[in-house]
Amino acid sequence: MTHIFRKWSGLSTQNKAQMYPAHFVQNVIPAIQKVDGFLSADLLSREFEGKIEYTVISRWKSMDAVKAFAGENPSLAVIEPGAVAALESFDDVVIHYEVAVHVS
Repeated sequence: MTHIFRKWSGLSTQNKAQMYPAHFVQNVIPAIQKVDGFLSADLLSREFEGKIEYTVISRWKSMDAVKAFAGENPSLAVIEPGAVAALESFDDVVIHYEVAVHVS
């Protein structure tokens, strides 16, 4: 079975740096955990040109599971108002990857 990884990024300012992680924990996680086929998610961060870049990598059982979360056009980002308020800019589209090789 091939799993799907979904990657999305956004930039925040230093003064709003904690807003997106809070939104992710309080809103995004509870919503995606309800979707059948959701496996896991990680919120990554790094300083980038005086900003904070956040990248979300989520793992799904299939593209059908991704569509259950994102809709019929899964390449479009799902951006909630809380994310818009926390971020200066963000990707409008996401990138999907199939696992080619997995080592654990």
